[in-house]
Amino acid sequence: TIFHRVIPGFMAQGRGYDERYEKKPTNPPVENEARASAKNVRGTVAMARTSDPHSATAQFFVNVADNAALDHAAKTKEGFGYCVFGRVTAGMDVVEAIVHAPTSAQGPFSKDAPVDPIVIRSARRVPED
Repeated sequence: TIFHRVIPGFMAQGRGYDERYEKKPTNPPVENEARASAKNVRGTVAMARTSDPHSATAQFFVNVADNAALDHAAKTKEGFGYCVFGRVTAGMDVVEAIVHAPTSAQGPFSKDAPVDPIVIRSARRVPED
């Protein structure tokens, strides 16, 4: 899978498309479990979704800034926020390099797509201390 949308000072989004910018299949959407205590701060990983709060399937993003506007505020369409489910424990410098890659219109995107695909080869969960 690739990072298909990268915006310096905001986030890097991935998992929705392959290296040819063709949409990847997904499972049905999951219920948004965002909560006020899990903030969209630099280095956190959250579920990407449409304007429907319960539309997240497989896409995620890494926050490269504190994005309070994405935090959960209320159980309403406008206030649900984006569910944080993880954090980068090492390699934030790599994420910063990703968001600063040259971008242009690619595949179905009018902008913010890396000119050269940024491929995610692996990710792993590191147990908390």
